[in-house]
Order: sequence, then structure tokens, then C-alpha cells
Amino acid sequence: MRALVTGGAGFIGSHLVDALVDLGADVVVLDDLSSGRAENVNRAAKLIQGDILERAAIDKAIKGCDFAFHQAARRAVLQSIEQPLETDRVNVSGTLTVLMAARDAGVRRVVFGASSSVYGGTAVLPTPESAPPNPRSPYAVTKYAGEQYCRVFAELYDLETIALRYFNVYGPRQRPDSRYAAVIPLFISALASGTPPEVHGDGLQTRHFTFVSDAVRANLRAAEASPQCSGGVYNVAGEGARTLVEVLEILEGALGARIDPVHTPPRAGDVRDSLADLTAAKRDLGYEPAVGLRDGLRLTAESFTSRLAPRPEERVSE
Repeated sequence: MRALVTGGAGFIGSHLVDALVDLGADVVVLDDLSSGRAENVNRAAKLIQGDILERAAIDKAIKGCDFAFHQAARRAVLQSIEQPLETDRVNVSGTLTVLMAARDAGVRRVVFGASSSVYGGTAVLPTPESAPPNPRSPYAVTKYAGEQYCRVFAELYDLETIALRYFNVYGPRQRPDSRYAAVIPLFISALASGTPPEVHGDGLQTRHFTFVSDAVRANLRAAEASPQCSGGVYNVAGEGARTLVEVLEILEGALGARIDPVHTPPRAGDVRDSLADLTAAKRDLGYEPAVGLRDGLRLTAESFTSRLAPRPEERVSE
């Protein structure tokens, strides 16, 4: 099997590359390295530095591939509020360009990294895929648009697609060194440095977190799923929802640190509660989460504090 992973130098993408290599796949990574890191990429994979908006770069990377895992995106909600046009350019036009290249290259299936943000804080909890989308940020709008392009390509062309709505993925290699960083790496970074963690709002908002290896497992399941799943959208999440205060308490125990947080105003575009209904993913993809939150947070904290994330000695780059 030959597979392309866009954004394969990034957080989720690089873990997916590792899993594909372990399965014996011939893996090509396309990444512009704007947020990903070349050292994240498994040395057995081929790294092509390029933009998903550059059709020539995608054509080169996707040639001969059976599958394409589209992970490249501008991911931050706040960044999308500040830079909506750039987020749209990468997430919508970039996804459409990937789909066109996959269609023309004869790729069998594209697995798209979508987002639970499309639900926009629905009152239905746990939330099934049938819940009406209600995006509350430009980022969420772009991810919903990407889903729709996947569905349309599956209906119009000889290209299978599956979109995975990730719920708050976390784990090793997730970067804390950005003003758009996610909450768990920010909590860990603060506690490890003795700095008060910043909690937006009262901290009682809930999130359904997903350890990165579970997100990877969902991608592999989606690649193997029945053709009848093509054009579908599936939730991907972990064991259950927790409040941010609970997450912070678990991390304090894992790191042996206790520092009172600083509460700041809620962030624009954030939802109050999230909880995935995984019925469809279990039924159609055979997906179930395998890593509990406590274990996942412990593994994440250990990777951040001990810097044990693998660093390849040499790699192929073009």
C-alpha cells in the first residue's frame, strides 16, 4: 500500500505516518512545515515540502498512492477569527485541491480530518452525526465545507471519501509554543514551569478529549471500511467528557504540581459542552477508543517533560 499524508509533519499526521510505516506502507508526506516539524516525520517516510494549494506539489506527492489521509489544515479557532480568509484559503481551497488531485491520480480513498466544531455547541448530548451543524467560527465553517466537498466528490466521481470529526485530540508532539496552542499542552507547559495555568471562563465547560493514538486508529479503520461508508462522516472521540478543571487536576497529579489557575474571559467561538455519540463509528468503522483520559494525560505529560518524542537521525526530503 502506498499512502499520502498531508500535514504529516504535524501533530496527528506524524503519528499517523508512524502507524502506516509500522504496517509496512510506503508513505509520502506533504507538508509546508509552517507548523509541523521535519524531525517529527518517520525516517522511513518520504517528506516533500510543499503547499496543499500547489497542485504540482500534490500531484508529485500523490502519484501512485492508494490512499490519501488529508490532515493538513489551519486548525486554531482563534486564528480563524483573526485570519478568516487565510483559514478559508488553506482549509477549503486546499481540501478541494487535494480532492481534485486524488481524483485525477486514481486514488482509491481520501480520509479527511474534520472537526467536532461543526456542531457548534448543540443541545443534543451525546451528539450524533445527524445533529444539525451550527458552526460558530470561521474554522468550523471551513471544516464543514471540507466535509461537503468530500461528500460531493464521493457522489460525482470514482473517489471514495470518509470524513472524521475529531473531538479535541491531544498527545505527544502537540505544540505548546503558540498563542493558538490547545489547552492540554498549555496546561502542561504552565505546570512544568511553575506558572499559573490559564483557564478560560469558569473551567466547568466540558470537552470530549481523544488521545492521538485513538485518532490514528480511526483513520486506519476508515481506510479499511466498506465502500458503503464512502461519503460518510463519523465522530472520533475518547472515553467521555470531562471539565477543564478535572483535566487540570489530573495533570497536577501526573506532574506532582499544584498551582492555582488564573481565570480569564471565555474565548470567542468556543462551545460550552461537547460529547460525541460514537455509535456510528463503532458500527461502520469498528472504532472504539482504547486509551482512557488519565492514561493519555500521563503519557502526554511524560512526553512533554522528558522530551522522549522520537527524533529520526536522517530522513529523505525534497
